[in-house]
Amino acid sequence: MTPSPAIVWFRKDLRIADNPALCAAIARGGPVIGLYVLEEGRFLSPGGAQRWFLHHALDALSERLAAIGVPLVLRRGEAGRELSSLLRETAATAVFWNRRYAGEEIAADKAVKASLAAAGVETQSCNGSLLREPWEVKTKTGGPYRVYTPFWNALRAMGPGREPLSAPAKKPPPAPRPSSLALADLGLSPQRPNWAREFPRHWTPSEAGAEAALGAFLAKAAKSYADDRNRPDLAGTSRLSPHLAVGTISPVAVWRRMAGAIEAGAVPEGEGWKFLSEIGWREFASHLLYFHPDMAIAPLRPEFADFPWREDAGALEAWKRGMTGVPIVDAGMRELWRTGWMHNRVRMIAASFLVKNLLIDWREGERWFWDTLVDADAGNNAASWQWVAGSGADAAPYFRIFNPVTQGEKFAPDGAYVRRYAPELAGLPAETIHQPWTASEQALRRAKIELGRTYPAPIVDLQETRKRALAAYDAMRQGGAS
Repeated sequence: MTPSPAIVWFRKDLRIADNPALCAAIARGGPVIGLYVLEEGRFLSPGGAQRWFLHHALDALSERLAAIGVPLVLRRGEAGRELSSLLRETAATAVFWNRRYAGEEIAADKAVKASLAAAGVETQSCNGSLLREPWEVKTKTGGPYRVYTPFWNALRAMGPGREPLSAPAKKPPPAPRPSSLALADLGLSPQRPNWAREFPRHWTPSEAGAEAALGAFLAKAAKSYADDRNRPDLAGTSRLSPHLAVGTISPVAVWRRMAGAIEAGAVPEGEGWKFLSEIGWREFASHLLYFHPDMAIAPLRPEFADFPWREDAGALEAWKRGMTGVPIVDAGMRELWRTGWMHNRVRMIAASFLVKNLLIDWREGERWFWDTLVDADAGNNAASWQWVAGSGADAAPYFRIFNPVTQGEKFAPDGAYVRRYAPELAGLPAETIHQPWTASEQALRRAKIELGRTYPAPIVDLQETRKRALAAYDAMRQGGAS
């Protein structure tokens, strides 16, 4: 007798290969129905840029599931309600899913699990998003790590908890065809104005796109990753982050492929392990989020609750739009707006400028990145902003204030990155493109630049605002205000 249907509730695992929940549902033996629910909530609902990526990833997932006889049902609203409705429509008696780790997500999943259990529905949750569960990587005293390096050493020694699972080859029995929203009904893709019009040039949001990106990285950029990853003017990174964020590829699959390339000598050991340490940072951020569910809204170092942040709507808007008058910052913020992504080195520079030179609360930046990044990830976004702000568990010292001029000169020395995203500066030579305010009047005229008109004059003095940031930090430490 064929078992009753089972539902696989897809969330951040939009793939069929190495999908533990899907594999477990198919192994059960009955018909399988996929479900995606567009939920509402701070971390339950994706930001604008990731919604575009999600639209196309769901389209690709639907095709791959159909090829193995699994229909994908699309709904929107409260997940528990939509699951209950689908259970009634299909007579399904089991629900499978891969776990999530943000506090809001955990609360939602616990409520769903309790409701389903009360109704007599079988449930099974799996780890499809991390190398190791947050409770598996422990200090010697049995608690979670708060410092990255010892966490990474422990994780590296442990490795992933399993091997990648192959895409299901055996089709389950035919499943019922329940009602579903059309993909367009989810409203994930922008209409007019289409601010995502350049995104398709940079991203292929699908399982096949993730595999292609990984293969291309292993074939070339991985071989010189340790140095080139810091160069925004080079194609030196994997660009896998949005795929990991929505789950078109798993970190286990990425780890095993890179480890295999290192073992085969295809990627130098130092380069490969440097890349895997970045996968480890993503893991560390998710573990921090699990143990500190308010990490996106509260500093992990409690003394920063009294930091004297400034409110400056005009400066914040200039930063968001890439109009600060500081070229490497502006190029990064415009790259973000145009492509849904920003090079990681430039993310650190732009973040430091916001929280230290402008003295604007890091949470403003966290919210903006959440809405504009195709790779927005609750743990990674919050942990990285807190790292720059100095308020995190394992943060950069507060006095480490990135100088955007010297950072630009070091990591984008010929100015090509700035010229690409701030083309009004294209006529300047490399010597002044990172600080056009130092160029001679003759050089500015030759480059057809008029500071304050064709390109903004700097909205702040970098040296003076560095001093102001350090004074604010000292005031916080002394319990006073500035």
